[in-house]
Amino acid sequence: MPLTQKSLKSLLSIVLCLSMTGMAGSAMAASNSRAVQKNKAEADRLELQNRLKSLKNDINKTETAKDNASDALAESEKSISEANRSLRDLQTEQSETEGKIKQLAEEQQRLAAKVEKQKNQLSSFLRRQYIRGDSDRMKLLLSGDNPNRINRELQYMSYVSQTQAKMIDALRVSLKAAEKNADDAKEAKAELDEIADEEKSHKSALEKEKKRHATLLSQLAEKLYIQKKQADSLEKDEQRLGNLVSQLNKLIEEQAKADAAKAALEEKQRQERIAAAQKVRAKQAAQGKKPAKITNPNTIDADEPPRQAKAETPPAGEFDKLKGQLRLPVKGEIVAKYGSKRADGPSWKGMFIKASEGAEIKSIAPGKVIFADWWKGYGNMIIVDHGGQYWSLYGNNQAVLKHVGDVVKAGDVIASAGNSGGIEESGLYFEVRHQGRTFDPLNWIVVK
Repeated sequence: MPLTQKSLKSLLSIVLCLSMTGMAGSAMAASNSRAVQKNKAEADRLELQNRLKSLKNDINKTETAKDNASDALAESEKSISEANRSLRDLQTEQSETEGKIKQLAEEQQRLAAKVEKQKNQLSSFLRRQYIRGDSDRMKLLLSGDNPNRINRELQYMSYVSQTQAKMIDALRVSLKAAEKNADDAKEAKAELDEIADEEKSHKSALEKEKKRHATLLSQLAEKLYIQKKQADSLEKDEQRLGNLVSQLNKLIEEQAKADAAKAALEEKQRQERIAAAQKVRAKQAAQGKKPAKITNPNTIDADEPPRQAKAETPPAGEFDKLKGQLRLPVKGEIVAKYGSKRADGPSWKGMFIKASEGAEIKSIAPGKVIFADWWKGYGNMIIVDHGGQYWSLYGNNQAVLKHVGDVVKAGDVIASAGNSGGIEESGLYFEVRHQGRTFDPLNWIVVK
């Protein structure tokens, strides 16, 4: 059934909320504690996911309830997506920590060489002084020698003592630095071991979830085969997706118009304040008075340009320039092209690229993530807004690696290939849309 306007407006609110949360988070100071950082990030993410889950439940009230097996499959695929995303984050953190340990080891070698050199210098210095036999000040004073000579010798001994003290202090500093370096290396190694243990736990959970997923797929194999023979089911999935895309597009346009109207109003008010200030100054000048200093912080000088909102998606027209320059989002074999007829249903509105499970899926162009969740018929799905009402859609993923509100560049990894959504073959379902309507991606993409 079509999505209600109220439900889709709520979905847009969640999208905007997630975007604002992402921008606010980037301004926060980094915590010194890795555990605190992870716990807070997970708490924020859980809160937003709960809100989005509540909205999805409202939307699904207008449709036939899923049977228990389909629900279990959806939860299994979402769990696999989350586990893969966590593993990817841990692997990145592990790589950074290993780099830190390598740097500390190199620094330790440098400090050890420096300490050894300073020890040798100090040893040589003390040996020379012992051979010279000029370290006994009391003997010199009692020698009865010429006082001037005694004074010179004592001054020389003072210089020697200062040099000796400096060498000892330098050696002490180097030893302390080496000790701190060793402690840092030990701490980094402990952190690396903690990451390895956590990674091992995640991998174990992932393997269990994959086995459960395989069992569920086996149980649903016969049912999925029958469903694939029912064109109505495919058409309904496409209609639901089309409604989501078109209605979200409409609501985002309405939000953009509202933002533009607000900006125009603010500019009008700014111009009115400028005119009022100029009128006051002109009146004061006509009366021979010195213009009063404006202290109202809301008054904007005439030479100040109006504020402009920072764009999160590329401006209109930028995506058009990329025609014929785009790359496939994943390495694989194109087994279904746009417009080709399905054996058991309507024609393809996008293309299906056969790829190995876990293969990296990359954004075809810069943009902003506006949807990243499980969707019936398309599994773990992500949608990127490229500006100018151009969107790219990536479905049937094993894992979605970005969140709603994330800004991505061309070539950024946003998902990994899989067979979520109930399909049997691992790969990627890929669509490109303009103003909500699909078009052939191969007219824009260079296939090598």
